[in-house]
Amino acid sequence: MPYQKTRSILESRGLAAHKKLGQNFLVHRHTAERIVDLAGPDPGDVIVEVGVGLGALTNIIAARAGKVIGIEADSGIIQWHREEQDLADNVTLIHGDILKTDLAGLAEQCGGRLKILANLPYSISSPFLFRLIDHREVVDWAVVMLQKEVALRLMARPGTREYGVPSVLFAGCADIEPLMQVKPGEFYPRPRVDSMVVRITFHPRPQRLAAVPDFHWPLLKKIVNSCFGQRRKTLLNGLAAGGFIADKTVLADVIRKAGLDPSIRAENLSFEEFVELSRCLEHET
Repeated sequence: MPYQKTRSILESRGLAAHKKLGQNFLVHRHTAERIVDLAGPDPGDVIVEVGVGLGALTNIIAARAGKVIGIEADSGIIQWHREEQDLADNVTLIHGDILKTDLAGLAEQCGGRLKILANLPYSISSPFLFRLIDHREVVDWAVVMLQKEVALRLMARPGTREYGVPSVLFAGCADIEPLMQVKPGEFYPRPRVDSMVVRITFHPRPQRLAAVPDFHWPLLKKIVNSCFGQRRKTLLNGLAAGGFIADKTVLADVIRKAGLDPSIRAENLSFEEFVELSRCLEHET
C-alpha cells in the first residue's frame, strides 16, 4: 500500500500510528513480497502474523499458505478490516496482545508448532523475543522485522559490544539468519533507524551444540541475567550480586572449576562456557 494511501486511510479513520503501540506501517509492496518470499511458507502452513496493520503482508502470506491467523492489538484496525472486507477468506483476525496470548494454546489451534511472520511493533520487540525463548518448545520458526541494532544483538559473538543476554539465550535454542535490511523510507511513519528481517529457527538443541552436555535451562537463564545485569562487573561480582553463593572465596573456586577466571566479564563468555558454569554452580547450590 503506497505511502500516501496509507497516510490517507489512517487519517480518514482516525487511526494515526500509535507511538504506544510502536506502529510503523510497511508501504512498499515489493518489500512485503520479498519478506514473504524469504520466509517461504508452504501451501499447507498455518502462519501466525503478529501486527497485521493495514494488511501489507497479510494477503501475500494468505496466497502462499493454507491459513493466516492475524493477531492485532489495535481495535480500530480490526474494525477497519471488517468493514472493508479486504482480507482473503483464509485469514482469521484476532484482536489481542501477543505478549498475553496463550502461545501453547495457539499452537494447538494451529495444529503444530508455530510458524510466525511479523512486521513487529518495535515497542514490543524485546519482550516478544524473550517470550519466544520461553515458549521455544511450541515455536518452529519466526521471521521477524526488528530494529537493526536489536537483530544484531541476537547474532552477536562474545567480546563484542552487542553481545548480551539475548545473544547467549538464543545461541542455546535457535539458529538465526539475517534475511534482508529495510530502510526507513519503506514505512509510514518513517522510523529513525534501519530495520532488519531475520529468521529464527528453533530446535530442541541446535546441531552446533550437539556435544554440549545437558544443563538446567532455568538456572542458566538466571546466571546469564545476573552476569549481564551490570555488565561492567566481573563474573565473580555479578554472580555474587545474583545471590548464588554468599562466600566469594567459595564462589571463586566454583568459577575456576568451570575453567574460568573469576575476574573475566560476562561479555567474554561463550554459550558453552555459560553451560559449564551453570553445571558447576548446580552442584554447589
